[in-house]
Amino acid sequence: MKLAKPNALFTYCLPAHRGEEVVDTVIDGPNSVIFDEAANCLHTQKAILAWYLHDPFFSAQ
Repeated sequence: MKLAKPNALFTYCLPAHRGEEVVDTVIDGPNSVIFDEAANCLHTQKAILAWYLHDPFFSAQ
């Protein structure tokens, strides 16, 4: 992130192994949006599951 522009965002698909894949200062830094990204992913997964469970095509099988 030292070489990135000041407004660059850090995204990463969790889980992240601290100290191996990403250093703590980047994960916890002001430009990190990984926890927002994880929350959005959770809502997306829940929506897909709800669709799957209520779609007649899938429930008939």
